Amino acid sequence: MALQVSRRALLGALAPSNRVTVGVIGVGRQTVIVNLKQFLAMPEVQVAAVCDVDSWRLENAKQQVEKGSGSKGCKTYRDYRELLADKTIDAVMVATPDHWHVPMSIEAVKAGKDVCCEKPLTRCIGEGRKLADLVRQHKRVFRTDSEYRSKAWYHQAREAVLNGRIGRLLTIRSGVPKGDEACPPQPEMPVPPELDYELWQGPAPRRPYTEKRVHKPKAYERPGWMRRLEYCDGMITNWGTHHNDLAQSANGTDRTGPVEVEGKGTYPPPESFWQVLLDFEIHYRYANGVKLIYMIDKPSLRFEGTEGWIYADDTGKIEASKPSILEPPSGSNWIRLPMKTDKQDFIDAVRSRGETMADAEVGHRTTSVCHLGHIAIQVGKRLEWDPVKERFTNNEEANGFIGRPIHQIRAT
Repeated sequence: MALQVSRRALLGALAPSNRVTVGVIGVGRQTVIVNLKQFLAMPEVQVAAVCDVDSWRLENAKQQVEKGSGSKGCKTYRDYRELLADKTIDAVMVATPDHWHVPMSIEAVKAGKDVCCEKPLTRCIGEGRKLADLVRQHKRVFRTDSEYRSKAWYHQAREAVLNGRIGRLLTIRSGVPKGDEACPPQPEMPVPPELDYELWQGPAPRRPYTEKRVHKPKAYERPGWMRRLEYCDGMITNWGTHHNDLAQSANGTDRTGPVEVEGKGTYPPPESFWQVLLDFEIHYRYANGVKLIYMIDKPSLRFEGTEGWIYADDTGKIEASKPSILEPPSGSNWIRLPMKTDKQDFIDAVRSRGETMADAEVGHRTTSVCHLGHIAIQVGKRLEWDPVKERFTNNEEANGFIGRPIHQIRAT
């Protein structure tokens, strides 16, 4: 029988002083299934604290950390501000509902912490600019948490496009799945005893508690807040920040943005409790002439150029118009993109004080692409965008959305 040895044991335990101490804020589905497992497998990381407004989830996370690390003493916090005040914490993972991402990240940066924050990074374009500037000012390491730059087939596709294997890039087609739906009106319910609902709402408007507004008690199912505009923009940002990040990267525009956008979309009927877009199709144009078509479709990317095309999707499939397009690179002039897991990228940058593959500026610009499309749907007109000034040049109504989430303008 083969002896099973942990990665931590194989690589040798590091002295505590050489480890990055991480505090995880938000221990819902994404954290227990993905984030904690990855951090706990890294010998250079010590998950020192977990934080959540749901005491059932908090206790589960504490047990997961202590079992995974083989040691007791994981701290627990109900209030994220107490975790940020903990001087023993080097870095934080923010994995809360979307409406908390920027407020918590800003406070973490000000508290001197490095930050890894779940996508979609922002609720509006203006708060993304504020966060990116603050991270730069305070010289903190920041990682916008999406694993898609670490998927080998998407990495291969981006490198091939950047190296001209399909000639001049003309069109990118970005598809995300249909994941949201209508929902009948919901009754007000008693708040579960394990949930601090006031702190959960935080910067969002106050609304009566009902299960489908938050998450199912004592479970890790897909939560209702992902379909409510007070907390999330739905699929347009949720999955769009995966695929459009890759589209921006392959186009060489992940620190800027498009110059034109127009789109259409369908919301649920007014009586529906869930409010986010059911479907959409958005067309963008970049200053270099590249067109991006973003829509509800199979989760995939297709890059079309003057000399061929590349298609890749979330199943791991990758194909091209000619086999030679996907041949391994050769020669010293080939543009090579970094390749490592998202959490490893973050921790390596924390230790080296270098940059991550998707810092706050990249995360802001990626999420802005999605916000621009959402704004275009609201306004119903072709919009011209200045990616330097981050303003619309032909529509003042659209500029009203830059500093405010959609829910503050659209009737809810």
